[in-house]
Amino acid sequence: MSAITVEHLSKRYGELEALLDVSFEVPAGQVVALLGPNGAGKTTTMEILEGYQRPSGGSARVLGSEPRHAGRAWRARIGLVLQSTSLDAQLTVREALGVYAGLFPSPREVGEVLDLTGLRGEAGTRIGQLSGGQRRRVDVGLGIIGRPELLFLDEPTTGLDPAARRQAWTTVERLTADGTTVLLTTHYLEEAQQLADRVLVLAKGRLVADAGPDELRTRGTLTRIRYPLPPGAAAADLPAELAADVDTDHGALLIHTTEVTAALHTLVGWAERHRIELDGLEVGPPSLEDAYLALVNQLPGDPAADQEVPSHA
Repeated sequence: MSAITVEHLSKRYGELEALLDVSFEVPAGQVVALLGPNGAGKTTTMEILEGYQRPSGGSARVLGSEPRHAGRAWRARIGLVLQSTSLDAQLTVREALGVYAGLFPSPREVGEVLDLTGLRGEAGTRIGQLSGGQRRRVDVGLGIIGRPELLFLDEPTTGLDPAARRQAWTTVERLTADGTTVLLTTHYLEEAQQLADRVLVLAKGRLVADAGPDELRTRGTLTRIRYPLPPGAAAADLPAELAADVDTDHGALLIHTTEVTAALHTLVGWAERHRIELDGLEVGPPSLEDAYLALVNQLPGDPAADQEVPSHA
């Protein structure tokens, strides 16, 4: 059974085509990451599926219903974590969760949500006194308190430090273990790699990939060789055929090649001559980030498609 079915979906804003013939399905119980640069159509897609936007063409069904015409009972079956929310700053975290719990027929216990989101210690703190990262965790708590069958997560870990981000990942993993379907947008490729069963990539309003994270990585024909240069090793010291591949922002040698043996032979020879150990050397398929960037850059430029589109949030 599919939690989401999208068929030939399109959306126009005047002359701007935000979505162009997009089709995909999300089976119940899957975690699907919707990726793409700003202006790719992610927000438009999410808002159509949430019932806030009307498509210009095609169709979308969510939990068996057309979102724009679904009623209150349908809304009780979904959870939303939007990019930004407006909450009464005077409410405590526990009070805010309690208010939202009253809107659903079979909510989670407030204490359970506090534990799932790591907010037990902030339960008595007023919303207005929380940090940005803590506020984001409250947003997640409000999204899951109704025990949704389907959870929409729009940039759920923006503003979180690495530890809090991993806490959020654990929360999502616990939800999906219980059968919750999740559709999330994120700019963190590591997040998609960690959480998603499938990755959908939008570019200029088109769906350019629908695959598992590992499958997406291995689609390319180039092998990735990465070696973090040790302190004191300058790019100028490298053989000429390797020096051009240094990532100056991260101080690493980064090679994409079909001639793996030849590249490694050159690198090992250089290391032996300079008596350098190749600690941290990585050889494998392109990273998810490499694969993602190749996909979103493969379409011809279309300035109109990169414009921001209206949002309900």
